[in-house]
Amino acid sequence: MTTAFWLLLALATFLMTVTLLPLLKHPAWWVRIWDFPRLQLALLSLAGLLLSALLVPASPAGYALIACFVATLLYQTWWILPYTPLWKKEVHDAPKAQSSRKERPHLKIMSCNVLTPNRESAKLLALIGQYQPDVFVLLETDDWWQQQMQPINAAYPHRVAVPLDNLYGMHVYSRLPLSHTEVSYLVEHDVPSIHASVHVNQDLVVRMHFLHPAPPSPIENEESTERDVELLMVAKSLQDENTPIIVTGDLNDVAWSPTTRLFRKISRLLDPRVGRGMFNSFHASYPFARWPLDHFFHSDHFQVVRIERLPSMGSDHFPVFLELQYHPENDEIQEGLQADAEDRQEAQELLDEKNADPGDVPEPLAKG
Repeated sequence: MTTAFWLLLALATFLMTVTLLPLLKHPAWWVRIWDFPRLQLALLSLAGLLLSALLVPASPAGYALIACFVATLLYQTWWILPYTPLWKKEVHDAPKAQSSRKERPHLKIMSCNVLTPNRESAKLLALIGQYQPDVFVLLETDDWWQQQMQPINAAYPHRVAVPLDNLYGMHVYSRLPLSHTEVSYLVEHDVPSIHASVHVNQDLVVRMHFLHPAPPSPIENEESTERDVELLMVAKSLQDENTPIIVTGDLNDVAWSPTTRLFRKISRLLDPRVGRGMFNSFHASYPFARWPLDHFFHSDHFQVVRIERLPSMGSDHFPVFLELQYHPENDEIQEGLQADAEDRQEAQELLDEKNADPGDVPEPLAKG
């Protein structure tokens, strides 16, 4: 066997191992981390496949090597394909025809993990001025970041501030009136979430949840359980709601992971990225190591005007921006992932593991 064969065999062994590891459904960080780089693993599989075809002579061993690369390529692609324009859009595009903003109000939302030690606040203020979000959430904010945002306080008079120095501070700013605001620590005592009703106009109130659960990692939580439970608590609290709902924030999970998919199934919320793109928001400094960590999910009361990943503002995350149009007659026209009995049982078992009660999730009022 040639040197090329042995090198490609090592690559195939690695790809097969990290492809199979997540199937264990073990919460350890070193297992769950392989949910994240599925695009990168698919590209490595494609490279291995092409190199095997070019460099490895035809033989049973060569065919087996090619089969390994084909298997990992197809499997990894299956997870990420919905987040490409090749897939049907889960959320419809808003009609191009101009309609009355009173009849079809728009809501512009931004989410940005600022990275606490980042000091490029002027770039963030410039983006806020350019995109004019109606509501936005800043994550990893401390007292310094709260001070830097003072120039926009007049434009955003409705605010909820939770400055922290532990990388889990959170600030919500809104042009629109807020009510029923509440800060909760759903799973961990030092990891907040914010919940509020956003009054778009006198006829439309939207229930919003802003989240930033801790990730599974060797320096934070060694398992994904805390993150998964927080997401599922919120999902289950929403499963029977029929009012306009938006959930946003840095969920420290990728859009295609089993946990995020379970969140969508239980909550019945839609993902506006499906059929449009990945909108990879992390890591801003490493183009090859990027995946979607910052999310928007919403009820079927809305259609998409635009969704964008915004330019870098010095953080390790890119800000993300979503403009929605209220479209209440969508009822059951747009359909996301559906939960079955097995999904509901899995969610309940995870909640029971932490004695987590979805009733602890604040329920800001909303009406459409």
